[in-house]
Amino acid sequence: MNNTKILIVDDELIMRESLAGWLERDEYKVDAAASGEEALKKLTQSRFDIMLVDIKMEGMSGLDVLRRVKTDEPDVAVVMITAYGSISTAIEAMKNGADDYLLKPFDPNELGILIEKIVAQQAQAREMLYLKEASKERARFESMIGQSGSMQAIFELIMDVAATDSTVLITGETGTGKGLAAKAIHSNSPRCEGPFVTVNCGAIPEHLMETELFGHQKGAFTDAKETKKGRLELAHGGTLFLDEIGEIGMRMQIDLLRILEDHVFYRVGGTQPIEADFRVIAATNRNLEAAIKEGLFREDLFYRLNVISFRMPSLRERKEDIPLLADHFLNRYSQETNKPIDGIQRAAMDEMMLHDWPGNVRELQNAIERAIVIGKHRKIRSEDLPFYSAQQIALPPDDSLKEVEKFHIQRVLEQNDWNIARCAKILDIDRTTLYSKIKRYNLQRED
Repeated sequence: MNNTKILIVDDELIMRESLAGWLERDEYKVDAAASGEEALKKLTQSRFDIMLVDIKMEGMSGLDVLRRVKTDEPDVAVVMITAYGSISTAIEAMKNGADDYLLKPFDPNELGILIEKIVAQQAQAREMLYLKEASKERARFESMIGQSGSMQAIFELIMDVAATDSTVLITGETGTGKGLAAKAIHSNSPRCEGPFVTVNCGAIPEHLMETELFGHQKGAFTDAKETKKGRLELAHGGTLFLDEIGEIGMRMQIDLLRILEDHVFYRVGGTQPIEADFRVIAATNRNLEAAIKEGLFREDLFYRLNVISFRMPSLRERKEDIPLLADHFLNRYSQETNKPIDGIQRAAMDEMMLHDWPGNVRELQNAIERAIVIGKHRKIRSEDLPFYSAQQIALPPDDSLKEVEKFHIQRVLEQNDWNIARCAKILDIDRTTLYSKIKRYNLQRED
C-alpha cells in the first residue's frame, strides 16, 4: 500500500469519483472534498501529501484554496486542474505556488506520471532535509561519532551540561576525544558566539606558562617588546579549555586556583587587575585523585574543577563504533589524498575489531590514514594496517577443521590478491585442488 495521501478538491461528483478511482487503482490513499471550504477543514483534521484542486468551483475558488494551503501547509504539493481555455489562470496559479497543473481532459497515465514525479520530488526533499539535519547534528558534536550506548549517553550529557555555566572536568585515556567533547559543550552553550581558547598544559614549558596564561606588559622582561594578552584575557566571553590539566606544576596550580575563584589576574609586569568572564572546562588522562595522594595535585584545585565531571569511554569499551568511525576516516582521507579507496575488506575489519586500540580513536584515525596512503587496492586490507602481523591469525569461533581450513584459504587468497598460483604454493596444494576448495567453500573475492 502506497502511504502517499491525496486530497481531491472538485465540486463535480463525476470528476471526484473518476480521479479517486484512478488513484486508488495505483494504491494511493485518497480522500475527497466537494468545496474549498470542506478541503481546508479536512486539512486541519488530517495530513495530506498532495492536493488536486479544480480552479473553477462554486464558492471558494481553487486559487483561494491554493493561497490558503501554501500559507498554512506549505509542504503540501498542490496540482491545479483546469480546462484548455483557462491556461492563463493555471499560469497564475503556478506563480502563487502551485506545484503543477493538469489540463482537462486528461488520461489516467498522464495523471499517474505527474503524481509519481511529485512523490519522487517530495522523497528527495525529505532526504535532503534529513542530510541537512544530520549535518547540523554532527556539527553540534564537533565530529564526535558513535552509535553505542555509552556515546549516546555522552551526547545527552553534553547537551545537559552545555546549558549551564558550571566548570566541567573531562577524564579519559589519551585519544578518546576529550577535546572534541569540550568543544561540543562550548558550541552548544550560551557562550557559543564567544572564543574557545585552548591551553595545552602538558605542551607549554613551566617557565612559559605564566606569560601564556596571564600575558605580559611591554618591558616586563628582556624580550617583551610589546604588550601581549594572555589566554585568560583572550577567553573573555567564551570558554577556557585547560587540556591535560594534570600536567600543570604546583606553583601554577596555586595561581590557577585563585583565578578560577575570582576571575581576576595581573599580566606579568602589570599593576592593573584584569577581569575576564569565561567558563572553564578541564581535561586529563591522569587519575587526579591518585595524584593528590602522591602530593602532585592540589586537592582544593581538584574540587574547584570537579563541579561536573564525566569520563570519555575508551574505544575498546565501544567497539561497535569502530566500523562507523573507520568509514568516517576512510571517506575523509580518501578525499584528501584523492585515492579511489572505497571500502575495507572483511578480514581487515576483523583485525580492527580484535585490536585493543591503546591509542583509542586517534590511533584508529592514524591507522586509516596510513592504510589509505600505502594501500594499493580499492579496499583497505589487513596488511595495510600498522598493527597487522601475518603470524597473528584470529581463527573463527567455530573451531571445526572445515571452518578453520575455509578461513585460512580465504585469508591467504585475500592477502595475495587472489593470485591462484602463488596461493597454491603457499598452501602447498596444486591449483586444481585450490579451485576445488574455492568452489566447495563458496569463497568470493572482495574487490
